[in-house]
Amino acid sequence: MWNELWEFHRGKVIGVAAGIFFGFIYLFFGFWDMLIFAFIVFVGFYVGNKLDRKERFVMLEDIWRYLTQKWRMFR
Repeated sequence: MWNELWEFHRGKVIGVAAGIFFGFIYLFFGFWDMLIFAFIVFVGFYVGNKLDRKERFVMLEDIWRYLTQKWRMFR
């Protein structure tokens, strides 16, 4: 089961593990907000899922296109 999980969902496993790791670091240093912990794990899962699909997780061109179209009226 673990080999199959590692073979087919490696990015998600690494992302969730990194999210749990950084979430525990956040919690152990005196913060108790579990919503932040869940958010960190979710971000790790999101990035890992994008890595599994071989997609980019930051669409810089789309953001740049949106910003240049939005502020074009001031030129």
